[in-house]
Amino acid sequence: MGRYILRRLLGAIPLLLGISVLIFVLIHLPPGGPADIYAGSPTASAADLARMNENLGLNDPLPIQYLKWLRGMVTGDWGVSYRDGRPVTTAILERLPATLELMVASLLIAVVLAIPIGIYTATRANRLSRYIVNALTMLGISVPTFWTGLMVILVFAGRLGWIPSGGRGDRGDLLDQVHHLIAPSLVLGLVSMAGFARYVHSSMIEVMQEDYVRTARAKGLHDRTVVWRHAFRNASVPVITLLGLEVPRLFSGALVTEVVFSWPGIGRLITESILGRNYPVLMGAFMFSAFLTVLGNLIADVCYGLVNPQIRYE
Repeated sequence: MGRYILRRLLGAIPLLLGISVLIFVLIHLPPGGPADIYAGSPTASAADLARMNENLGLNDPLPIQYLKWLRGMVTGDWGVSYRDGRPVTTAILERLPATLELMVASLLIAVVLAIPIGIYTATRANRLSRYIVNALTMLGISVPTFWTGLMVILVFAGRLGWIPSGGRGDRGDLLDQVHHLIAPSLVLGLVSMAGFARYVHSSMIEVMQEDYVRTARAKGLHDRTVVWRHAFRNASVPVITLLGLEVPRLFSGALVTEVVFSWPGIGRLITESILGRNYPVLMGAFMFSAFLTVLGNLIADVCYGLVNPQIRYE
């Protein structure tokens, strides 16, 4: 197992390098730059803008800029924010707890709801209830996150007044924090729940037709034991794959959700950096997301062996 993890980590290095090149080119591809934001200011002359580009190193050829950034990234210097001069790592770490809080709450909601729904529709539900659940899950997958968030704010915050319309709440009041977390975590979690429920449903349908399930039932085992101990344990393997892939999906979904609900996380930081052409912060945040993707896939692969002992790593 240790050799497999080490091999996967070493194999992730060229992957992350390729991702960094692609991201670096894409964020520099649109015309203009950070100095152009101040071009309309009456106090900023052309000489001031040129001096700003020179100080930021934006006059260098793009490959040189990338190599300078890569050297800093490898040595732990991710650069400084163009907006306030703070280190990029500080800006990301300040926003990381809020994003992790939202992602963990959303993932818990998705898993807690999806597993029983998927199992019920695969084992107990009649045809009509399956159609209803499938229609609702397809609706959850299809409806854009920003639209769902806006409708939640309009109905439950605006008209009913049950929840706050945005923000993270008073950090000294746990109940107020939970109150502010309910809406964004539900919006983000329900989207993930729809996909999870369909995966659990499909996996359970396939596993329930296996011979060992029929054998367990023939031995007189309780139906609950057959479903949870025998069927779901094997059906959960592809679901674990989805869990690993859900980390970057939740991160990208948090970008939209954080903007809609004014949640002070990394997603909102990325949006602010895009509008401000804050290249160092964008590179740091996107590379952090790429690292989470690689780490999520690795954790999913490792969990395979814990769930299914037949899987061996070489």
